[in-house]
Amino acid sequence: MGRKLKVAGLLALGAVAGALTTIQLQAFARNSISPLPLEELQQLAAVFGLVKSDYVEPVDEKKLISDAISGMVAGLDPHSQYFDKKSFKEFREGTTGRFVGVGIEIGMEDGLVKVVSPIEGSPAFRAGLKSGDLITKIDDSAVKGLTMDQAVKKMRGEPNTKVLLTVYRKEESRSFPVTIVREEIRVQSVRAKVVEPGYAWLRVSQFQDRTVDDFVRKLDEIYKVEPQLKGLVLDLRNDPGGLLEGAVAISAAFLPADVTVVSTRGQLADARSTLKASPEDYLRRGGSDPLRKLPAALKTVPLVVLVNEGSASASEIVAGALQDHKRAIVMGAQTFGKGSVQTVRPLSADTALKITTARYYTPSGRSIQAKGIVPDIWLDETAEGNVFAALRMREADLEKHLVNGEEKKDEAREKAREEAKKKLEEQMAKTKEPPKPLPEFGSNADFPLAQALNQLKGKPVAVSKTMSERKAALDIDTK
Repeated sequence: MGRKLKVAGLLALGAVAGALTTIQLQAFARNSISPLPLEELQQLAAVFGLVKSDYVEPVDEKKLISDAISGMVAGLDPHSQYFDKKSFKEFREGTTGRFVGVGIEIGMEDGLVKVVSPIEGSPAFRAGLKSGDLITKIDDSAVKGLTMDQAVKKMRGEPNTKVLLTVYRKEESRSFPVTIVREEIRVQSVRAKVVEPGYAWLRVSQFQDRTVDDFVRKLDEIYKVEPQLKGLVLDLRNDPGGLLEGAVAISAAFLPADVTVVSTRGQLADARSTLKASPEDYLRRGGSDPLRKLPAALKTVPLVVLVNEGSASASEIVAGALQDHKRAIVMGAQTFGKGSVQTVRPLSADTALKITTARYYTPSGRSIQAKGIVPDIWLDETAEGNVFAALRMREADLEKHLVNGEEKKDEAREKAREEAKKKLEEQMAKTKEPPKPLPEFGSNADFPLAQALNQLKGKPVAVSKTMSERKAALDIDTK
């Protein structure tokens, strides 16, 4: 049972790609409301009254109403959601990239929290935590047995409060305690480095409020080191999306002025638009254009975009725009396939409704809903093949997802996932250990990155021999 639960956890990782969405932040304003269905509302009131009077124990009226709203919205599609006070706060933290905590990017290894990277300038950074450190205890709680979300919640808290971390450092074979004072952290959604002379890697992990500014700053650092840049890898793997304007801006950084980046189509007039590579379409709050600082050479530098099954929503907009305009070679795996836009309508100071208002289309008119972006060159996750690819959930696997044309059930996809799950369970039964985690993105052991660099340098690329396109609709032909 334990091994099966671990595999189920691996399956759940892919669903995270749909959790953050392509969103637009708008005020709630309507000139007219359709007539209300009075008979159905009377039924709702009758049920509310019966629950209040007849249920086995007293119920909270406000919670009943909140749950009713949540259920109504959840029945629409996987991405529409009612935000109560707590979830709205968490949502805003996700889009602003600000939260109160210790300041580390984390993963899981052997059931422990692994420090992927301390955020520069954060309390964890100042306390000397390093990449590769393993956190074994948070205050008095052992990390073994906690989920990543549970561990995160224990490390977050109120500003100026203390948390005691017990850290195991492999390279020194020792454990030691570190007391850290929590403070507000600003997440770095963009990482970059020159990987070898003439070639750079730039990763966008999420599209947040400051992503475009961080993107410009990192590119400026790259060009200071390599003014004659020969090639750039834009890494969008496992990027779950975020703000639509950020996707338009980053696409515009590489495209000619005023070309179409994405179009949206919905029921309302404000949900039907064409967004172009121009400042008025990506500057939400006015002000100066951050892209004006970028070197002109960025428009023509050879470019590879890395994607995988976890690339969703806003990251698919970028990959689709650069692919349609033949500005970049897209490499990796078929993306998540979330081709819808959610708009956040505030209901009060503390609550809001995130509702699907439009489908989006690439510049050539493609809808990637339930299908995704198909790469120009398919790559495996490692030199040995794929460990988790078939297991990952995609938009087409989610219940109540918006259909794309005459979509049919992908039985081959389901069969492949069941076979991969069985194989992984058998492997874990033999070794008594979970499969080895994939190398960190951007590291020397990052196989897809090595293939992207080979593509830029005109060297042979180890193309996948096993991965193939997963069709989502009858009217879409395999490339």
